[in-house]
Amino acid sequence: MKKFIEVRLDIEGLHNWPDCNLPHVEYLKYPHRHTFVIHCRVEVSHGNRDVEFIDFKHNIKQFIAKRWYDPTYGCCNFGSMSCEMIAETLLDQFGLCRCSVSEDGEFAGIIEL
Repeated sequence: MKKFIEVRLDIEGLHNWPDCNLPHVEYLKYPHRHTFVIHCRVEVSHGNRDVEFIDFKHNIKQFIAKRWYDPTYGCCNFGSMSCEMIAETLLDQFGLCRCSVSEDGEFAGIIEL
């Protein structure tokens, strides 16, 4: 049996896809805002958890703010990172087994080990 905990965060941020070559969505080349909905899952070894939910979430929020917060815009600026790229960064940083990052809870990039 495997045990996991998962936290969910909503992060206001910008990103863009500068190499977009699809004329019908070429506006994606330019910075645009989303509420990025992030789900981070980590395996735990027992029912009392190796990591407390609140600490886990706070650590992730602090990392995101330190790495991507842009005071010019008053939110995170992920630059040209896709949802999958953001998820992979978080997966690597926190030893996650699964991370999903969605744009406004609608379209998600998912990374799993």
